[in-house]
Amino acid sequence: MASWTPDPTFYPSPRLAAGAPPEKLAYVASFDPARRRNDEMTVVDLDSGSLTYGQIVRRVEMPGVGDELHHFGWNACSSCLCPNMPHPHVERRYLIVPGIRSSRIHILDAKPDPKNPEIVRVLQPAEIADRSGYTRPHTVHCGPDGIYISALGNAEGKAPGGILLMDHETFDVLGRWEVDRGPQQLAYDMWWHLGHDTVITSEWGTPDTFENGLVPELLLGGKYGHKLHFWDLHRRKHLQEIDLGTQHQLIFELRPAHDPTKAYGFVNCVLSLEDLSSSIWTWYRDGSAWKAKKVIEIPAEPADPDLLPPVLKGFKACPPFVTDIDLSVDDQYLYVSCWGTGDFHQ
Repeated sequence: MASWTPDPTFYPSPRLAAGAPPEKLAYVASFDPARRRNDEMTVVDLDSGSLTYGQIVRRVEMPGVGDELHHFGWNACSSCLCPNMPHPHVERRYLIVPGIRSSRIHILDAKPDPKNPEIVRVLQPAEIADRSGYTRPHTVHCGPDGIYISALGNAEGKAPGGILLMDHETFDVLGRWEVDRGPQQLAYDMWWHLGHDTVITSEWGTPDTFENGLVPELLLGGKYGHKLHFWDLHRRKHLQEIDLGTQHQLIFELRPAHDPTKAYGFVNCVLSLEDLSSSIWTWYRDGSAWKAKKVIEIPAEPADPDLLPPVLKGFKACPPFVTDIDLSVDDQYLYVSCWGTGDFHQ
């Protein structure tokens, strides 16, 4: 019999979530860059009282080669308690795991045995493209009316990229999310301010410009993503575009404030063409419009040209290449991963 009581792991506020018991398992994507071995979803023991604490206790192999597992997420979360569209019967039990290169989406059931999640469905690229018009699924977010997945390319792997919707429980692709995309063409991450009925999206590039590595001519020509887009969540309509400037290339990870009454968030720019720095920007509501400004700059570090790839030898410096950021649940700390220099900043 279906339960009409909310999943006990759903919390109506970030404060309550921060005070919840710690997770005892972590699910970590593992992939082979050479695309010779099948990618895996690994399960790590986080129970400090366990004999296998800190160890991988299970590896779930994907059925195909070349997925490049990347971002993934749950089928449901606290967003299902959204007052305007509640789903109190939905459970946080399925992992939605896209392959950004293969365009397959894997559904793993973690409820029967959380240490041994089982693949229960694999959506193939043709089905996803036919129903949504998109390929290269990237970011998964459980939302009040379904599962939102950003996709970096259309059915041909070109522009526009966008967002597809998937059913919480059947995992059928429901279709393209956007009704009116306005000027938006490039895609990467997406997130929202549910209390302000706003979706935010960022930009990278089309699959043919990054799947075999960044194209130096396009990068130095400012042809990768450099904009933020703001949308009406319920009308699914583009509202506003903010151009951070072509010198700011690769606008990646979106991290909105967890406090539902606050209308601000952070995004990272991977590379500045002016000085090879990375930067953190904040977006915020100002009256009836959204604005953005740079708040943190992380400079490139001097480096021996002999140790650098050809495109960087003339600069004699290693860019920080900020590829990921994370905002603490209390909104007090931003964690910044500098992939280029190997640093992790708070």
